[in-house]
Amino acid sequence: MDIAKPKAAPSYIEFVILMSLMMSLTALSIDAMLPALPQIGSDLNVQNPNSRQLVISIIFLGLALGQLFFGPLSDKTGRKPAIYAGYALYISGALLSLSAMSFPIMLLGRFLQGVGVSAPRAVTLALIRDRFEGRAMARVMSFIMTTFILMPMIAPSLGQLILLNLGWRSIFGSFILLAVIAMVWFAVRLPETLAPEDRAPFTPGRIISATREILKIRTSLGYTISAGLISGAFIGYLNSSQQIFQEQYALGELFPLIFATIALSLGIAFLLNARLVTRLGMRFLVNWSLLIIFGLSLIALVVSLLAAGQPQLWLFMAYLMSTFFCVGILFGNQNSLAMEPLGHMAGIGAAIVGSLSTLISMPLGTLIGQSYNGTIIPIIIGIAVLSGLSILVVRWTESS
Repeated sequence: MDIAKPKAAPSYIEFVILMSLMMSLTALSIDAMLPALPQIGSDLNVQNPNSRQLVISIIFLGLALGQLFFGPLSDKTGRKPAIYAGYALYISGALLSLSAMSFPIMLLGRFLQGVGVSAPRAVTLALIRDRFEGRAMARVMSFIMTTFILMPMIAPSLGQLILLNLGWRSIFGSFILLAVIAMVWFAVRLPETLAPEDRAPFTPGRIISATREILKIRTSLGYTISAGLISGAFIGYLNSSQQIFQEQYALGELFPLIFATIALSLGIAFLLNARLVTRLGMRFLVNWSLLIIFGLSLIALVVSLLAAGQPQLWLFMAYLMSTFFCVGILFGNQNSLAMEPLGHMAGIGAAIVGSLSTLISMPLGTLIGQSYNGTIIPIIIGIAVLSGLSILVVRWTESS
């Protein structure tokens, strides 16, 4: 009688490519939609131009709630069932948005996409942790971070290419195609990485208990709040960027190129952060990055007020690139500092920290976006206020 052989694990290169594809779906689902917002608003009879920003921001609400569920779920069921469930939700949401004939249905689909895509986003980190540790894990993550650098730079161009040739509904079709490819590839090639004896119970009590513990740890709570405030400023930019560049500055189809140029500053920060942390330390970088963002925002606000809310494009881009370089430094270090005391509960701790920070950032970013008034003043005020508050929170956190 033939005995079935266990599924062979993929090669190192194949594993890295698959993980990168799975994690990049989040950024693609957000950034590729930006050029399509005016057409979606027109086709679905959205009267207020600011309301179409909700196509971007609502996905963050789904991400916040989803990762709080799928991370702990994967600890109980294993990694693969949790990811399958997430992809099923994501594809359902994309189908709903693709066929939407009204704006509320579009937003419901986007919310489901956010909940669904939180599974590969959260559980993929656990998958990598299951297979690698120490320097080997850091090496895998460095390759995957390259995808995070590239995706915001190319996603709007991909979205615009599809929009011009096939229409905005086809962008959702491309999401479905990529999700199916990733899910089938994952199902066929990757064995389950969490052994049955290593699985943990999935109960509301476990999540509540872990949340209470995090709320009592000043370091974890403070840096989580700080990360949420800065992410709120970034989401505010994402929400407003299409209107600012395509409409206010009348750049039209050049928008993806401008967006990619600004995103490059984030990528450079991601690449340099490892060296900077070794030399300067995480706390030093967090404090100085926040001070630089706050100072630049005050200067930019004065310049913008003198220019009636529309300074020269190169000045605005210089401000954004400098600011988002600092944001790129903050992203990794704030989360790492929040996770430092949580080594004994790393899996569920990461899910709660990520969820809490996103629940803070989503409404703040939405508020900034909805305040857009045809000038860049609301986005600059939003960044200044949130970076200032973040400075105060970090001072409180480090005063213990």
